[in-house]
Amino acid sequence: MFVDLPDLAATEALAARTAALARPGDAILLEGPLGAGKSAFARAFLRAAVGDPALEVPSPSYTLVQSYEAPRFTAHHFDLWRLDGPGAVMELGWDELTQDVVLVEWPDRLGHLTPGDALHIALTPGAGDCRVAEMTGWEGRL
Repeated sequence: MFVDLPDLAATEALAARTAALARPGDAILLEGPLGAGKSAFARAFLRAAVGDPALEVPSPSYTLVQSYEAPRFTAHHFDLWRLDGPGAVMELGWDELTQDVVLVEWPDRLGHLTPGDALHIALTPGAGDCRVAEMTGWEGRL
């Protein structure tokens, strides 16, 4: 499924709709080049899930993973940009954290750890804040 996102508000609305569908054990894999909107999507997802539009959601670029308690689930936001593969991901507690909801930027670093039932969201940037989201997975839920 392709979704045109003409501005940041559309990206945030898609993230909020995705958060409403998420449940424990889900993996949401955010793909795309630098500046594609992966962090913006994750930030909006987490704010919607927690129910706080002002929630501080720092990028986990240096901490590698940030965790958030939401009413329906705990979510873990991963940024794997600086990691070199699945071994480093395992050191972050991947096996335990996938019982909750995981949002993963740079999921190519997961390798064989990539969940087969994940929702893949590939963001392609356009002019300004325009993006296109290609969503695959979660058959029957989207």
